[in-house]
Parts: sequence; C-alpha cells; structure tokens
Amino acid sequence: MRLDKFLKVSRLIKRRTVANEACDAGRVAVNGKPAKASLNVKVGDVIEISFGTKTVKVRVLDLQNTTKKDEAKDLFEYIA
Repeated sequence: MRLDKFLKVSRLIKRRTVANEACDAGRVAVNGKPAKASLNVKVGDVIEISFGTKTVKVRVLDLQNTTKKDEAKDLFEYIA
C-alpha cells in the first residue's frame, strides 16, 4: 500500500493530499529514511512523522484499504 494512503486510512493524517504534501516536504521517514508518498509500506515498517516541534513514531501492524474510525488505531502502534 502507498505511504500516503496508509497515513490517511490509519488516520495519522486526515487527508491524502495533506499526507502527500508532508512527504514532499520531507517530514515523513520510513525506517529512518525520508520517504516519498508512493513508497510501498509493509507490515513492520517504522514511520516517523514530524508535526512542527512534535514527532510521532509508529510501527505498521496491519494494512487495509478501508477501515472504520474505531478500527483505524489497530493498524499501527506508537513507539516511544
């Protein structure tokens, strides 16, 4: 699954266009490397997103094309 779509489906970022812009600006890294929106995400990958001064780090647990709001949090886990 594309990185921008995963960020939207998992609700880490609300809209796919915003996810695309974050990737283009270099604010998203996968496994420690800056990532483009078209990168294929796999289970076990570590995604790091910079929101201003705050950084969110998550591990991908599952991939789904669509999810309900309650199930979106099951797609990833936060890493300290």
